Parts: sequence; C-alpha cells; structure tokens
Amino acid sequence: MSDRHPIIAITGSSGAGTSTVTRTFQNIFRREGVKAAIIEGDSFHRYDRLEMRKRQGDAEKLGDKNFSHFGIDNNLFSELEALFKTYAETGQGKSRKYLHNHEEAEPYKQEPGTFTPWEDLPQGTDMLFYEGLHGAVVTDNVNVAQYADLRIGVVPVINLEWIQKLWRDKHQRGYSTEAVTDTILRRMPDYVHYIVPQFAHTHVNFQRVPIVDTSDPFIARDIPSADESMVVIRFANPKGIDFPYLLNMINSSWMSRANTIVIPGGKMELAMQLIFTPFVWRMIEKRRKLTDGK
Repeated sequence: MSDRHPIIAITGSSGAGTSTVTRTFQNIFRREGVKAAIIEGDSFHRYDRLEMRKRQGDAEKLGDKNFSHFGIDNNLFSELEALFKTYAETGQGKSRKYLHNHEEAEPYKQEPGTFTPWEDLPQGTDMLFYEGLHGAVVTDNVNVAQYADLRIGVVPVINLEWIQKLWRDKHQRGYSTEAVTDTILRRMPDYVHYIVPQFAHTHVNFQRVPIVDTSDPFIARDIPSADESMVVIRFANPKGIDFPYLLNMINSSWMSRANTIVIPGGKMELAMQLIFTPFVWRMIEKRRKLTDGK
C-alpha cells in the first residue's frame, strides 16, 4: 500500500461483471482528471490461447480434468505481485496486453489470443488500476492483496455468474453451450481455491442477486436485466461510510446489516460513483501532498 503511488484492484471471476466496474472507474478518472495505468488481469496468464489449448489437451490425456485459467500454474502470480510492489514503491512497472479478438489484435498486427510485448508503464501516472481474476490473491508464496490500497470484489450469485458467462461466450465468442459448460466444470476446483478466498480480502464487495428464476442457468435465454436484480454492497470496515447519505441518494435502498446496503440493480453504477469518487479524491489528495512536498 502506498500513499504516493496508490493501487486500486477490481477482482472477480470470468463473467462476473468486472468490466462494467472498470467502465465506471474510467468515467471517474476522466471526470476528476486522474491519469491511471490500466492493467488487464488476462495479461498475466502464463500461456497464450494456442499454448493453453495444447496444454489443456495434454493435461486431459493425463487425466487432469481441472486445468484452468483460475489456478496458480497457469498464471504469473509472482510477476503480478512484483508489479504491484514495484508500482507502490516507484510508480513504475511493466505490463502487456492480451488480445482477445481481431478488433483488439489488428492495431498490433498480431493474431487474437496472443500477448503484446512487455512494455514500461506510462510515465507520470497518478495510480495503478487492475481489473481481473486475481487482484486480491493470496497463496503460500504470493500476496498480491497486501499492495492494493482499495480492493473491490464483484461477486454475482453463482447461477447469475454462469448465465453471464454462458451468454457472453456464446454470443460474443462463438462457443457452444456444451463448451462453456465444460469450462465451468473444469474451473470449479480452482474457483473454490483461488477466486472465492479473495473476497475475504476485499474492502468492498458488490453482489448482484437476481429476483427472477435462475434455477437452471444452462437454459436461460438471456441475462436478467438490472431491473430484475438487486445489488448487495458489503463494506469490510464501515467506519467513515456515510450510510444516511447513500440511502438518501439511492432511491429504494435499505440496510440489511450494519455494514451492508442493498440497492436496486439499476442503481449500481450510481452507487459506485457515490462510494468511490471520495475514495479517489482522498488518494489523489494524499499523493499530491506528498509529491508537492518533495
């Protein structure tokens, strides 16, 4: 953690909705004039798409049915920890991009599913912003969570998470229902051991809860809309959170516990703006005081 070079980490599994949270923060950064170094978690996978498929096939031949992107063997946890540590100390570090599709790959003249070369982060950034699978991961040998000043978990209830992943992978990436189902099943042990424990290390969790029937996510025709869901927002430490202000600003919200507020699904972005804009203000104010006092 660093007042001079703060880090915000958004963590959640594939299909959880972390990209939506990222867009909200980008709006905050733009409005407040914050220059952030953006890190995509997929860029810290160990293997590109073709190599991952090959290794997955080899693992299945050896009887390993749980080879996944979620676990320690297929990610660069040590390198991610080193980036967070180096940035917190110096405001510098190296990153790359994972090119998901042709649109992303075209500017780099590369194939989709590959990584760009490692490059230095831009000079003069105000903070580092990470969005991906492992922003608060802690293992026996690695502790990424310790370096992030603000850790945010995005955790839909599991059936909704599966519906979101099924819809995205089928409609945007061309996979069949069977292929996506196999991926979900294959990832489950690593999901339990490496994704779920992170939400005990986050400062704020957002859990979207559908209020329509999602009992069989594998036959769902669409994703429940924002109006068909509620969002449970849990603060690890509610000290300093102005709950009366939030309840007044967000219509139809209420508190279910002393550290938990429940809001209509359509108000999630507004809630994030109201909650996190002051966090960003304080981070930037502390940073600028230190920078000006050099």
